[in-house]
Order: sequence, then C-alpha cells, then structure tokens
Amino acid sequence: MEQLRRERLDRSLKVRTEGIYAISAFEEILYLLGPRLLFIVGILILPFILEAAPYWKRVINIMCAYAIIAISFDFLSNFVGLVCLGGALFTGIGGYFTAIYNHYFSFPMYLSIPLAAVSGALFCTVVLLPALPLRGVYFAIVTLMYPLLFSRIIEALNILGGTNGISGIQSFPNPYIEHYTVILILLFFLFGLRRFVNEDIGLVFRGVKDNDQAVKASGINVTTIKIYAVFIASLMGCFSGAYIAHLYMWAGLSLFALDFSIIPIASTVIGGGGTLIGAVIGSFILVPLSEILREAGTLRIVIYCVVLTLFIVFKSEGLMIYLQRKYHQFERWVKV
Repeated sequence: MEQLRRERLDRSLKVRTEGIYAISAFEEILYLLGPRLLFIVGILILPFILEAAPYWKRVINIMCAYAIIAISFDFLSNFVGLVCLGGALFTGIGGYFTAIYNHYFSFPMYLSIPLAAVSGALFCTVVLLPALPLRGVYFAIVTLMYPLLFSRIIEALNILGGTNGISGIQSFPNPYIEHYTVILILLFFLFGLRRFVNEDIGLVFRGVKDNDQAVKASGINVTTIKIYAVFIASLMGCFSGAYIAHLYMWAGLSLFALDFSIIPIASTVIGGGGTLIGAVIGSFILVPLSEILREAGTLRIVIYCVVLTLFIVFKSEGLMIYLQRKYHQFERWVKV
C-alpha cells in the first residue's frame, strides 16, 4: 500500500525577493501584488456594493475612521514601543479643532479638516511631551488619563459648548465625497506609513523600541525620535476625529469616549500587531460586529471580551500574521 506524507514548502519567490526584487513571470508579479490589489479594489468598490443598504454604507465611514486610529496605535506601540491607551485624545482634539475652524472661523470643510489634523497633532505632541521619558505601563497610564482630563475640563468650565457640544458643522457635499475622503486617506496612511517604516528612519524607530540606550549611544536624540512618532500618530488620530465631526455635523464630549481607545487596541490585537494592515482588518471585523450587537446593549462588551480572549488564547500572533505565513507556504503530498 502506498503511503503519503504532507510536506510544507516555502515559496521560492520569497527567498529571492528579501532585498532584491527580481520578477521573471506574470505569476510572480500577481503573487506579490495580488493581496494588495484585492484589498484596494475591494475597499474602493464597497460603497457601490452596499448601495442598497444606506445604513451599512455609513458604517464603512466609521470603519475606516477606526482603522486609521488603529494604524496610529499599531505604529506607536509596535514600531516605537510607546503603548498609547488614549487614542480618544487624538479624536477629541481633532474633532474640536475642526469645529472651531469651521463653526467659529467659517473655514470651509476642505480647509478645516487638514488644519485640524496638523494643528491638533502639534497640540497633542506638546501635551504628551512631558510623558515621553516614561516607559511601558507608565506612559500608557498617563495617555489614558488625558481624554478624561480634557472632557472633564470642557464639562466643568462649560466651554466649547459644554455638554451640548458644538453643532452646525458643515457636512460633506454628497455621499461619495463622504465615503472616498476617508477611504483614500486610509489607503494613503496605510501604504505611506508601511513604506516609511521600511526606510532608514524606520530602523531608528525600531531601535528606540528594542534598545533606546543603544540608539542614544549612537548619537541620536531618542526624545526627538519619539516626538516625530507621536506627531505622526496623532496626525492620523486627529484626522479621524475631524472627519467624524463633519460626518455627524457635531463635536462633543463623545469624541473623547473610551471606544476610540479600546476598539483600535482590540483591532490591532485581533488583526496582528506590527503589520499595520492587521489593524485595518481588525477594525473591519470589530466595527461591523459592534453595529450588529448594538441591540444587545451592555452585553456587547461581554461579547467583545470573549472574542478578544479567544484570539489571544488561540491566535495570539494575530489574524494577518497567521494568514501571511500561510500565504507564503504551501503543502503537497509526497510518497514515503
């Protein structure tokens, strides 16, 4: 009786293209670009696929906004070593800044959103500057306090609309601008940041995470590198906050809600930390799940915890890391 055993092989293309990309066939080009093209085309046609479901078309916008915040968290925690539990700080500051520009200074939306992203990022960087020397859990705890601090200041002093927030913010001219603004910016941040971390400066960021004393001994100012990293991360988060404020035509205390801190972290854990695309995939799973479970009320948090626990226990590496490894390997049956 003939016996067979399963043999697993790495794709030869991966070995040949670690540093030098030598393409010799259309199949190899498709192997390299296929997953990226599938993701890009899929997200671009998603609004047309959901044309008959306007509610879920709106969920796409929130899904992409959370994905940008999740990329921000993934970049800071897994490339720089700064675990930021206060992602809601970025969304809140970005939302209020764009409300000030648009409502009080009458700036048009196409100007208020980028201005809010840049000025909000500068503000968040200055606010977080005293916490940059901290490491590990200490930095994480400090960042968690900032959204609570700013929301309580606005509420106690009754400024910027107090608990009522700032209403009357300009909305998007039509649904397609609303959709593709956040989709295109998400793709820009995802692929731009992926290219950025693979450059020389990306090695410095990883060095700060792995051994900041060695980086300091090389004559590089570690605090300056952290400032750059925090500015980039807060720029992404502030853009999401500004976009959400124009999406709902309102900026209020809910922009500092804990959801903007917890869901991006959970998305990164589920999708796979350190991949950037994993944070996006995790958001694409959790945000629709959150909408489906909205009628469950507080039980939604219980289901979140169960899903997160299952992923940590059974797939702690994250979904994308597992899928990437399987994609680069294949199995065949050979005779024994």
